[in-house]
Formats: sequence, C-alpha cells, structure tokens
Amino acid sequence: MKNNQRWMLCMLCVVFLCTPLTVRGEEILPRHMTPATVKSIQRGLDYLAKQQTAGGSFQTTQDGSTYPVSMTSLAGIAFLANGNTPSRGPYADQVRKATEYVLSQAQENGLIAAGSENGRPMYGHGFSLLFLSSVFGMETDAKVRARIAKVVKDGIQLTSSGQSNLGGWIYTPGGGDEGSVTVTQMQGLRAAHDAGFTVPKSTIQNAIKYLELCQTPEGGIRYSYHSGNDTRLPISAAAITCLYSAGEYESPLAEECMKYVYEQFKKQKTNFQSGHSFYLNLYASQAFYQAGDEYWNAYFPGLRDSLIKSQAADGSWNGDGVGPVFGTSVALIVMQLPYKYLPIYQR
Repeated sequence: MKNNQRWMLCMLCVVFLCTPLTVRGEEILPRHMTPATVKSIQRGLDYLAKQQTAGGSFQTTQDGSTYPVSMTSLAGIAFLANGNTPSRGPYADQVRKATEYVLSQAQENGLIAAGSENGRPMYGHGFSLLFLSSVFGMETDAKVRARIAKVVKDGIQLTSSGQSNLGGWIYTPGGGDEGSVTVTQMQGLRAAHDAGFTVPKSTIQNAIKYLELCQTPEGGIRYSYHSGNDTRLPISAAAITCLYSAGEYESPLAEECMKYVYEQFKKQKTNFQSGHSFYLNLYASQAFYQAGDEYWNAYFPGLRDSLIKSQAADGSWNGDGVGPVFGTSVALIVMQLPYKYLPIYQR
C-alpha cells in the first residue's frame, strides 16, 4: 500500500472512530466537553462560515489587507477540527473553498502567500502547510489531491531552503530567525510528514538545535537567539508542541520548557494569559493535551469556561487584537482538541 493510500485510510478511520456516539438519542461527549461547549463551538463555526468571502478567503480587516493566507488556513483548520472534510460535514463547502483559495496563492518559488502578507509571509506559509497537509488525506478528488501534493512539496522545499544558518526562520525566507515563525514552520513540516510527504531530516534537526540555542536560564525560550534572556511564555509553549511533534517527548529541553510553562500556568490558576493570550493558548493547549491527563485536566476546564464566557454575541472572539477571524479560529481549535479529528493534534 502506498503512503498516500495509507494516509487516506488512516484519515477515514479517524473520522469514523471520532464521530460522536449516541446512546438512546443522546450524544456521548469526550471528557470535559459539555453541552454548553458544543453550543459555543457551533456558534463560533457559524460565525466563521459567514465571514468567508466568495473567493474562499477569510480576511482580518474589511479591506482584506492583512494576512489572508494565515487567516484562511487557521479558519480551515478550525472546520477540519470539527470533523468536516472537503466533501463531508455541514461545513464541507467552507473547507473546499478555503482549500482552493490557499492553493491559488502558491507562488512559483514555493512560497504560499497572498502578496507580502504585511511583510510576514512565512506565517501564512507555515499555517498553510499545516492546513493543506491536514486536508490532503481527506480530499477524494484526484486532481485536487495532485494539486495539493505539488504545493506542499514545493512548500517544503521553500521552508527548507529558507532556514537560517542557526536553524530557525523569520518573517521572510532566509531573512534570519526568531521563535514564533520557527515553530510555525516546524508544525507545518510535521503535518506534511504525517501526510506522507518527505521532509529533510536535517531541517528538523537544525530547527531543534535552534530552539536549544534559544533556551533561557528559566527553562523557556527567548524571542530569538540574539534577543537576550527575556523568556517568552507563548513561544515556550509553542516550542513544547513542536518538540513533541518532532518526537522529542523526553528531551531535556522539552521537559524544562514544560516545567516552566506549567509553573506559569499554576501561578495564574484559571486564566492563563499574556500579551498574546490566544497565541499562547493555541500552543499551550496542544502541549498540555499531548503531555497527558495531569496537565490537561488542570488546564482545559478553566480555559473552556473562560472562552465560553468571553464569546461575543455574534459567536466570535476578538483574539490578541488581530481580529475576530484569528480569535475565533484559535478558540475553536483549542476547544475542539478533545474531538481528536486531526492527527497533528492527537496524543
């Protein structure tokens, strides 16, 4: 059986096994998922669906000037995390149109970006690799699958060639390195690997070395190698997720990062926040979920209730000042982790 066939079979099994069960007409929910959570998720998905343009994109601002590839990819992931595919589920049309839009933004050099993406195209590139790699195994149209495969393969090459000498990435290919873009590329590459695409082993190894170079005395990760010892909590949480994705579950760096991040969480108790709360929780949720029940049980109920309480009347969340598409997409990804639809987010 070829890798692509194996991946497709795996995805079909995931969809089947993760479809909510019913007993006597009542849905059996995953642990910590409540009827209020399900209702909140539904409102969020309905809001996102209304924001999609006729061309399939999700824009941050009304004039469409900010991060359209990033926003479309994140929104697409939020729909996938609910069990939708390009041909299955109540939001199949949104997934299909998002896929078409992201594919249409692939450039000849392999970069997936709509113009300059506000001078930070590598964010959109990383998120789009994650989205397209996730949707690849769900796509049943052979022609579309072939298009996705080409864009992902070219995207892997662009990411690999755009890595800095230290092993990280920054806003533009080959322009330097910093933590937030580095973890975005690492997770995109991991999703591509999971989907059966070849990812250079040296690229991942060098990225891990970069995170090791950026570790601070506190155990977390700094903004960049040259930025001093100011530990960044959101990037530290993101680093854990990427290290786990690379199979570094018990590495000293992963363990020390987890210790630092979890200690910060315990200090704040129910509201795990920073200047970039949605970004922080996007990655902290994945790190705690994959680390096991001890962390997840302590973390998720409080965040879940906080998100439900802070949801706007129209079903959105305005995340980190970036906008409601970003905030709503992130909130939905976090809240739907217990559904286990996407391999990249599973334990």
